[in-house]
Amino acid sequence: MTSIPYHDRDGYIWMDGHFVPWREANIHVLTHGLHYASSVFEGERAYNGHIFESRRHSERLHKSAEILDFSVPGTVDQLEEAKAEALAKSGLENAYIRAFAWRGSEMMGVSAQENRIHLAIAVWHWGDYFKDKMKGIALTHSKWRRPDPMTAPCDAKAAGLYMICTLSKHAAEREGYADALMLDWRGHVAEATGANIFFLQDGALHTPTPDCFLNGITRQTAIKLAKARGIEIIERTIMPEELPNFSECFITGTAAELTPVRSIGDVTYTPGEVTEALVTDYSDLVNGKIKMPA
Repeated sequence: MTSIPYHDRDGYIWMDGHFVPWREANIHVLTHGLHYASSVFEGERAYNGHIFESRRHSERLHKSAEILDFSVPGTVDQLEEAKAEALAKSGLENAYIRAFAWRGSEMMGVSAQENRIHLAIAVWHWGDYFKDKMKGIALTHSKWRRPDPMTAPCDAKAAGLYMICTLSKHAAEREGYADALMLDWRGHVAEATGANIFFLQDGALHTPTPDCFLNGITRQTAIKLAKARGIEIIERTIMPEELPNFSECFITGTAAELTPVRSIGDVTYTPGEVTEALVTDYSDLVNGKIKMPA
């Protein structure tokens, strides 16, 4: 993805209302968000100078913060304006945008009700999340599971929820895989470490019901694109033993976009016409060649 350290780059980062030089966008080591994961974030992509589904991402950042019991500084409109300014200042037409908010360092402990809430926006070039992704990526199975919604705020895009994703992805990469399939606490198929998942069977797309993981914005976009093509969408419980029954598979996410999957463990898939059509549709959509289906 990149070998340039993120702390040592040229450019500027929007931070708490103004731009600071990239290398000076620092926080104190006793920041609550670092110790207790009181942080929420959004990953977004810009194509040809336009941030795809920008407002929905801004709204979700505010909602995630609300779930974590704090408020993002400023309104959604103000966040939209700041993201546009950050993208323009970066000089990039095609870019990745990371907007994030966190509790500061005024109090250290589980309780931090008096801590200042900070907001920052960084923009950088980020190409395909997976190399040669059209060949399809290989997934393994994660030993970690998505938690019961009664034990974690699964509707928030919160930093703490990604700890088990990092563990799962590291383990997968050490074994030569690109990513890992995660089950939920019940043993149902859930998602990859940072992307939702779809399967094709008899012309219909099957995807897990997002009741303990994020209903991703790219996931929702893929569903609209599929329906526009007349493809049936079935959201349901999917069991691991069903994996050999499907003919195609792909994952969706802002970073991953639409990426075909060629295998999960010892089960293989062939990226076919449906996957290829939706990958093309998604590219056309984000690049402004077609409009978002109703």
